[in-house]
Amino acid sequence: MGAAYFYRKEAEEMEKKENQNFSLAVWKKMLPFFRPYYRYFATTVSLNVILVLTDVGIPLFQSYAIDHFVVPGTLEGIDVFVVIYVLAVILQAASLFFSVRAAIHIEMNVGKDLKRAQFVHLQKLSFSYYNTTPVGYIHARVMSDTLKIATVLAWGLVDMFWAFAYVIGVFGIMFVLNWRLALIVLLVVPFLALLTAFFQKRMLLWNRKIRETNSEITGAFNEGITGVQTSKTLVMEEQNDRAFQEITGRMKKSSMTLAKLTAVYMPLILFFSSMVMAFVLARGGYFVQNQMIALGTLSVFLSYAVGIFEPIQQLARLLSDLISCQANIERVTGLLEQEPNITDSQEVREKYGDSMHPKKENWEPIKGDIEFRDVTFCYPDGKENVLEHFNLRIPAGTTVAIVGDTGAGKSTIVNLAGRFFEPTEGQILIDGRDYRERSQLWLHSQIGYVLQNPHLFSGTIRENIRYGRLEATDAEVEEAARQVSADQVIARLEKGYDTDVGEGGNRLSTGEKQLISFARAILAKPAIFVLDEATSSIDTWTEQLIQKATELLLKDHTSFMIAHRLSTVRNADIILVMKDGKIIEQGNHRELIRRKGQYYSLYSKQFEEERMLEVFR
Repeated sequence: MGAAYFYRKEAEEMEKKENQNFSLAVWKKMLPFFRPYYRYFATTVSLNVILVLTDVGIPLFQSYAIDHFVVPGTLEGIDVFVVIYVLAVILQAASLFFSVRAAIHIEMNVGKDLKRAQFVHLQKLSFSYYNTTPVGYIHARVMSDTLKIATVLAWGLVDMFWAFAYVIGVFGIMFVLNWRLALIVLLVVPFLALLTAFFQKRMLLWNRKIRETNSEITGAFNEGITGVQTSKTLVMEEQNDRAFQEITGRMKKSSMTLAKLTAVYMPLILFFSSMVMAFVLARGGYFVQNQMIALGTLSVFLSYAVGIFEPIQQLARLLSDLISCQANIERVTGLLEQEPNITDSQEVREKYGDSMHPKKENWEPIKGDIEFRDVTFCYPDGKENVLEHFNLRIPAGTTVAIVGDTGAGKSTIVNLAGRFFEPTEGQILIDGRDYRERSQLWLHSQIGYVLQNPHLFSGTIRENIRYGRLEATDAEVEEAARQVSADQVIARLEKGYDTDVGEGGNRLSTGEKQLISFARAILAKPAIFVLDEATSSIDTWTEQLIQKATELLLKDHTSFMIAHRLSTVRNADIILVMKDGKIIEQGNHRELIRRKGQYYSLYSKQFEEERMLEVFR
């Protein structure tokens, strides 16, 4: 299931949307991205008008040459003819060159603007969006959907215009030259249209099946790579191989069916094309023999009869692409229209700015005094309140520890305090003011977060620490590392601060990554610290380094510590005990031990387990 299930659902969603009829309202949503480049579109359309005229007109040169040079057997006036013909070819080539150039400009710029708009919007979306939305979904919107939209906008619409104008132009000239021969060609068009519609529908269906299966293969690859350690430890190689063969087998079957349809469709098109050629040649030859038309006119009809079928097929294919592209537009605009759950008011944005345009000169200093005042909270996708009429005063410089079993809801308090979520009812005050009266960025910039599984960006250790404050000097970076004792770990690495951490920091151990993320948080000089299971997955030596740094650095900061290991939170000023998403006890270590409640039970159990481990070591 997992990723493969997600990609399969994605394919099903696309198929439903691709079966919809053309909707102008959907395409209007692309106007803001298309409007800045309308001059390029006007240019490529104008050049395509010239291109159509030359494409339709060049066979007439052939007719003229046959009637005026070949049949009479003379070269009189051929110099002028050659000059005009060469100029027409140059005009055709120049029109094509500059049209393609304008279309490429549209494709590249519309694609760039769409990607940027989505990227910027993603920065504005709330924490909850990323909790419920798979990364693959976001990646598909920004990359594949955007590419399809930009391609159709730049090439599809223009190619449709060219194909339609060419077909109309060719039939117009044919009817002017000889309506009888024109009718012969025209009578075949309905059969060609029905044939194309029949095969296009089925080829599109199998294309979708291939795409769906390919998505499953992508998901299988993703799960196979990310879960390789689990697969090997559980000896699942053979099972994985069978499952992968089943998926690739379906891929092969769908691809073969599509290939067979194509193998039948193309010869049929060639058959109809040859039949038209034969009818035109037979009937046209009769007309030439009886001097009803000139030989040059017959040659024009033969040229048009050969060339008319490709634009008709192209029209059917482009129309299908146009309709299917609506699904891509709906998915991209759906992302762009996604409203953040947490937003600043207009007054706040005017004074403090937003995440893209902060007005830092108006930001007040933060002390770190936090108060939960009659707070009730329910997660956006939940049905029950996690907190009800909760009150808690956290003076600046206080350390708050949050403990409880896995899934108890320990992160809820931190997420509320950091305004990653907002109370359903009640208020949360920072330094005596409702934090909704200030910008999110003002608060977020004052929070230092150290996660259990910290994320490091590709690059060096120095670069990763500097993400805490980009303008920091090398000396400040190294001082931040020294404060949390990360310098002792870094010194053991071959390249020191210039060591490449790898993708996601995979070249470093969990403890090393935590120390670097701790240094990164320290460098930002936050007023509030959050340690989310920060010492739960590291060796004893590294834990001692972090514990020593924690005691020193959290001393004058408001801080939240989320931990399973209760031995790490004994010195906290306030301990919150959570169970089933609710706070059932609060107080300091001594108070909670004296009460002999849930905290006492958890602490006693862990103490006994740790003591037993020490015995067996």
